[in-house]
Amino acid sequence: MTSPTTILLTGASAGIGRDTALALARAGHHVIAAARRLPALEALAAEAGGAITPLQLDLDDPASIAAAMAEVDRITAGRGVDALINNAGFATAGALAELSDRDLRGQFETNVFGLMTLTRAVLPAMLARGAGRIVNVSSVSGRIPAPILGAYHASKYALEALSDALRMELAAFGIKVVIVEPGTVRTEFASRTMAEVGKTAHEGSRYASVYTRAKELEAKFAGAATGPESVVRAIVRAVTARRPAARYVAPARFYVLIALMRVLPTSWVDAIQRRLFGLTKQALALPSPATVRTKS
Repeated sequence: MTSPTTILLTGASAGIGRDTALALARAGHHVIAAARRLPALEALAAEAGGAITPLQLDLDDPASIAAAMAEVDRITAGRGVDALINNAGFATAGALAELSDRDLRGQFETNVFGLMTLTRAVLPAMLARGAGRIVNVSSVSGRIPAPILGAYHASKYALEALSDALRMELAAFGIKVVIVEPGTVRTEFASRTMAEVGKTAHEGSRYASVYTRAKELEAKFAGAATGPESVVRAIVRAVTARRPAARYVAPARFYVLIALMRVLPTSWVDAIQRRLFGLTKQALALPSPATVRTKS
């Protein structure tokens, strides 16, 4: 898929999505840039000088998806897109014991269900042509679990499994499915995630100290994070490579972390993460069982 193509890209109003839209447009592709914030998309289109078409889309709203697909049909004269990049998503932060059903369902509504509704909507045209490319932007979080971000990680684990199944189910029809797994990069994503911690934290929370610790960790990780360029390159490669890999991890150093997590005993990984996030009895200032028995 090296010739100019028409690409539908979600989550294009900021961060990795915005940079990817510009990179693909500069490479000669026609990008239909989709997101909720239409003014941001219009500014992006103006910057690209005509190679980007803005498209308002809310993945949580089936009616919005249907309207967006009708517009895609109009833009492409019924041909449909050559590639779909599922980049839109967000992270809900908070201990799972304190997250509401609404928060948990909302996480999956955007990151999984809305994504799959859009994917199924673009597939008929690809199946009719016998060619197409689906690129799902997952995360290394889809292979490395962590506390306080359990809902987000679960949505990415789900996306990994869905992508693997789709890759096998669609291969015979000439449609390739590729996963891109970003690591820690400098974007607005991390700060927005930490803002979610503030929504979850409440007076009397058992995890108040952990939420404070999570914000401190985010600041430290932000200082060590790289720019989004490696992720953008990986997404562009996933879209344009004639024989793409099943997965691309970016930055590449996260391959080492993923491999390390596979070989270390789970108890070791748990202990490291619990200490890192302050999920120990000492950090949480929990009384020992002996103290509890004495008081009772």
